[in-house]
Formats: sequence, C-alpha cells, structure tokens
Amino acid sequence: MAAKRAFISFDFDNDEDLRTLLVGQSKNDDSPFTIEDWSVKEPMVGDWQEKVRRRIRQTDLTIVICGVQTDTARGVSAELEITREEKNSYFLLAGRKNKKCAKPAGAEKEKMYDWTWENLKKLIDGAR
Repeated sequence: MAAKRAFISFDFDNDEDLRTLLVGQSKNDDSPFTIEDWSVKEPMVGDWQEKVRRRIRQTDLTIVICGVQTDTARGVSAELEITREEKNSYFLLAGRKNKKCAKPAGAEKEKMYDWTWENLKKLIDGAR
C-alpha cells in the first residue's frame, strides 16, 4: 500500500519540536505516511486559510499534534475546521508524555491518542 500524505497541524509557537519529531518518524523505512513539510515560518499574508485549505486538499489526512497550550492556538483550530470541511481524515496525538496536553478549540469531545509508533501506524492505516 502506498504511503499516505499527511498534513501536520501543531502550535508553531510552542510545539515545533514535536513537528520535527513527527517528520523524523515519517522517514522510517516502515513508515505508512509521508509529510510534505509546509510549515510556515512567517505569518501568511492575504487569505491564509485558503492557502492552508489547498495544502490540506493535497493530503490524505491531518495529524493534529496536541501540546500543553494547543487549546489557545487559533491556527490549529482553524486547520482542524478546514480539515473537517474538506472531509479529510484526522486524529489528535498527545505530544507530551508527562504533561497534560490540550485539545484544540472545537475538538473537546475528540479522542486524543498516545503518541507511540504502533498507535501512529494503526491510526494512519485506518484513515480513509
């Protein structure tokens, strides 16, 4: 089966290290996913949500990495909403093992999964 293309949503101000870890995992020989690293280093100008929407459309799923302050990251909430509107698969990963991770606004009832290699592979394999 071909590797699925993933969009990563994360709190750029607080969790860029988690994105780096996930990108590293995508390079494992047995990885079921690839990541096109579209992280934006500077604020997007114009209609940034439409730019994100085009990027999400080019993927099979969105991986939302949840850190301690993800609930205050407006960009993550917007990316999750766009993912839903585009009817892409998605799931939430707890990014910090020994800290209470927060879900993005609008995802209070969503399940957050432990970030283990086995969970990650199962979640990606199960994405439609």
